[in-house]
Amino acid sequence: MQLSTIYSKIKNGERLTPEEGLFVLKNAELLDLGDLASQIRYKKNPEQKITFVIDTNPNYTNICNVDCIFCAFYRHPGEEGEYTYSVDHMIQKFKEAARNGVTTVLLQGGVNPAIPFEYYIEMVERTVKEVPEVMPHFWSTSEIIGMSQVSGLTIPQVLQRLWDAGQRTIPGGGAEILSDRVKKKISNLKGTSADWLKVMREAHKIGYKSTATMMYGHLETDEDIVEHLESIRQLQDETHGFTAFVPWSFKPGNTPLEKIIPHYATPIRYLQIIALSRIYLDNFDHIQASWFSEGKKTGQIALHFGADDFGGTLFEENVHAAANFVNKTNIDEVVQLIQDAGFTPAQRTTLYEILRVYEKAEAA
Repeated sequence: MQLSTIYSKIKNGERLTPEEGLFVLKNAELLDLGDLASQIRYKKNPEQKITFVIDTNPNYTNICNVDCIFCAFYRHPGEEGEYTYSVDHMIQKFKEAARNGVTTVLLQGGVNPAIPFEYYIEMVERTVKEVPEVMPHFWSTSEIIGMSQVSGLTIPQVLQRLWDAGQRTIPGGGAEILSDRVKKKISNLKGTSADWLKVMREAHKIGYKSTATMMYGHLETDEDIVEHLESIRQLQDETHGFTAFVPWSFKPGNTPLEKIIPHYATPIRYLQIIALSRIYLDNFDHIQASWFSEGKKTGQIALHFGADDFGGTLFEENVHAAANFVNKTNIDEVVQLIQDAGFTPAQRTTLYEILRVYEKAEAA
């Protein structure tokens, strides 16, 4: 196998095999990867626009029974700092966010079996009715599986009930690495790769759109990363339900896994992952760069390595904060960061509809 042969396939728009993807990840020069990924980005999204969403990521509970060793956020019932907020409390948060221009609320928490299924239905119904300015981008696959267990409904029935309440999109959280070898070590109680894929498959059948995510930089190998990309590419072939791919690196602070993996993944690794994902995921429209998880400068550089989206403003975020990793920004700065990277900022919805384009001299 030779890089030159694989590069020719990429330039011709041919799909890489998992073996070729792995060979590229292990052997390609970073700048070659970035150049190839950027070419594909411009084929899929020819304009200089880089999109972003005005969003927030609050949490309704931190009580969780799946005990992932990469997580510093969760608490058990009765532990200091545990909480579960009422629907009233969360609706007030959403209203405040909407007043700040937020159009997407990404709501997740823990897998808390004390919460009845009706709570989740009420949350969606009231959000749609009382805060119509925001889209309810709610619940990870793990929470949806938890709802099924609490309610006695099947996964499709749970998803249909949430759809009937007004929900239309699902975040991609809970995937981590879609390799059961790794999942058994970092999230043994959370379920298998097939469980995550099943929830997404059933959601897409109903009509939901969702993101696909990946958390790397812990116990995975290059082979596991390619397995993850292959799994979501296959599902996208089947359902066409993913809007974007969003990778980020593991943050070890305050987690049980910190004793094994005490360091952050490097910016170079992040750029490799962004570029490879843009090359490999030929059926995904968008690849999201993260100023939040990787730092603002690395996020800007990723825009030249195949990414075409800059994520969200994240007015509130608690999960990474629990791991002592905090980045903050605002709309003005996001616009400036995109412009400084040489692109035209464009505010989007959860579904990548353009709401506003910021011209060069225009301030937020």
